[in-house]
Amino acid sequence: MTKTEIKIEIQKVLDNVPENVLQDILDLLKGLQNHSGDKIEMTHALRQILTEDKELLEKLAK
Repeated sequence: MTKTEIKIEIQKVLDNVPENVLQDILDLLKGLQNHSGDKIEMTHALRQILTEDKELLEKLAK
């Protein structure tokens, strides 16, 4: 997808998001502007690991 296509898809999703969530999304996006690409990539990778291994992490926590 091109940058323009991605922006169009994001706008479609935002049009269907409840109004009270929009401020959180805006804050998140503004926060991402202030971080380097490497830090954002590392955060994304960590989030993916936590999501994929949620059950394992819950078992380890017990």
